[in-house]
Amino acid sequence: MGLPGRQTATRALVAAVLAAAVVAQAVAALRPHVPLLLAATAASLAAEGVLHRWQRGMVSLFAKTHADITVRHVLRDLLLVVGLLRLAPEAEETAYTLLVAGLLAFYALHCAIQSASVLVHRTRTLPVLTRNIDASALRLTPAPPALLRRPGPRLLVHGLPATTGLLVTAATGEPGCAAFGIAMSLGLALIGLYDLLVRLLPSRRPAGEQEVLDWFEAWLAEYRPTVGLYFSGGASSAYQANMWLEPLAELEGRPVIVLRERFMMQRIAATDVPVVCLPKVSTLLRLEQSTLQVLIHPSNSGKTSQVLRIPTIKHTFVNHGESDKLSSCNPYAKAYDEVWVAGPAARERYAAAEVGVEDKDVVEIGRPQLDAVRPHSGPPTGTYLTVLYAPTWEGWDGNPGNTSVVEAGENLVRALLADPGVRLLYKPHPLTGSVDARAGAADRRIRELVRAANRERTVEQPADDGELTCRTRELDRLTTASFRAAADSVERMLLQSTPERGRAQAVTRATAAWERAYWASLPEGEHQVVTAARPTLYACFNRADLLISDVSSVVSDFLVSGKPYAVANTSGLSESAFRAAFPTAGAATVLTPDAAGVPALLDAVRHPERDAFAAARAGLKRRLLGPDEPSSQERFDRAVQALCAAARGRRLPGQRRDEATVSVSGTFTLPR
Repeated sequence: MGLPGRQTATRALVAAVLAAAVVAQAVAALRPHVPLLLAATAASLAAEGVLHRWQRGMVSLFAKTHADITVRHVLRDLLLVVGLLRLAPEAEETAYTLLVAGLLAFYALHCAIQSASVLVHRTRTLPVLTRNIDASALRLTPAPPALLRRPGPRLLVHGLPATTGLLVTAATGEPGCAAFGIAMSLGLALIGLYDLLVRLLPSRRPAGEQEVLDWFEAWLAEYRPTVGLYFSGGASSAYQANMWLEPLAELEGRPVIVLRERFMMQRIAATDVPVVCLPKVSTLLRLEQSTLQVLIHPSNSGKTSQVLRIPTIKHTFVNHGESDKLSSCNPYAKAYDEVWVAGPAARERYAAAEVGVEDKDVVEIGRPQLDAVRPHSGPPTGTYLTVLYAPTWEGWDGNPGNTSVVEAGENLVRALLADPGVRLLYKPHPLTGSVDARAGAADRRIRELVRAANRERTVEQPADDGELTCRTRELDRLTTASFRAAADSVERMLLQSTPERGRAQAVTRATAAWERAYWASLPEGEHQVVTAARPTLYACFNRADLLISDVSSVVSDFLVSGKPYAVANTSGLSESAFRAAFPTAGAATVLTPDAAGVPALLDAVRHPERDAFAAARAGLKRRLLGPDEPSSQERFDRAVQALCAAARGRRLPGQRRDEATVSVSGTFTLPR
């Protein structure tokens, strides 16, 4: 049974146990039958624990059917009370009436806590979230305990003493046990309610909405941002913005990162650049009154059109990678003032696509994030030839040529693993399998092939000197924010204030040291499946002697290294038609789905004199990525300065000249 089947079976089992427990409780309460009542209640509580610990999806499902935790808990206690009343002597009915009253008071407190929790949440939902900015003026405080914010677990914990007391009373006939348990539950509920009510006091609440907006406008006036990175997207798309963080930080002027989704605040990688999240359009439009002149867009999203309304800001689309796929010349690009591309090939691609982007609006800037990729230094000299297989994902359009994982992945990996002199690095795209289940299944089979090959290969394990652990700890300290499990966005905002001076340079040094320690910690000939955030794709480029990929930006980026590469052709086109359709494959070995060309490819990498594409790679590199001089970072910065100047020129008619002519270089320097 596969994973989805096991999950379905587990959910069905939990639901069946809950239903059976309710039925058994009802039967035991009405008969009455004390052992069955005890067993059914215990089973019901255990099923609730499993539900809230491991089956969160079912919690929402029960809520949609109006059988949420409150209903289930009330029913459980009600059946216990019915059982007790059936068992109780007539003389003790008054005592049991008081118990019922106590239970009702407990549930009233539960509702009061929930109401107070909602109010506290509203006071802590700020219109602006920040990172790397001192926001202490907003009276930020730690979040309430998670238990007080989650009604299901809270009711289970607070109500457990009452339910336990009722069970003991059912077993012993002593009403005092139930009274003690209910009193404990009432006490816990009162403590929780007090904690929340105190947080609603004016002196304990964070700043109100208007106060936050006034503070934000004051910060904008003081910081005077000139260029920003605008990003909106899903939970798995943060990598599209993260690849531009370092080039952004190196720009002249005062950069800022503008986000739209609250959850994205913690998915943006470590950076010293100020980060602001503006979820509402009304807040976003306040940027019109700021000194911000240029916004850089690494992706398109539904919320992009909202910021394009701001007439005082120039907008440019840089994409998160360039390839020959249609998505690299999206018609949406014509909505921007300029489109920045790596080299001449992308300019030609837009012209050929006829999507409305005029040639005068296309600016070639190279790929500034590729400065970390080391150039080719000759044929491999080690024992093993390191091959990086980095296929892309299946995409949204269902084109079988998007990814090689489904039709060719296993054949390619088998052919590579069959060569005893090859060491494979398999790095699948993070979205693999998100659209087509076949891609996800093929990815899992490829990983198993790699594990099986490692079991058969005898390699010497390097001694563990603790270096990697030490370097990981240091890098995590610099780049990973540590929060309590109960921390909310306000608490994280409090803890992520202005970064320490010099942190960016320290991160660069720590990353380089970590990469050296990581590769040194691995057995020389052991194959690797690389899926974590570290090592990065570019770090894998530097270790690889050969890349095998698909038509994607991975190929374009790898060209900066000058090393041999191959592209899998799963499009159904002939090789000549494939090369004509996808210029990035012009200097590649084109592999068919059966991977028949892999042995010859490996031979050419080991013997450069047999490499027929060396000269073509150099020419294609210039065509795709532009010249080596000036550097991509310099060209990127020049493009920013030019567009800032155009934005200032646009502002002159409607704004005071002294506001419109703010120098983009300024005197502000980000902490290093």
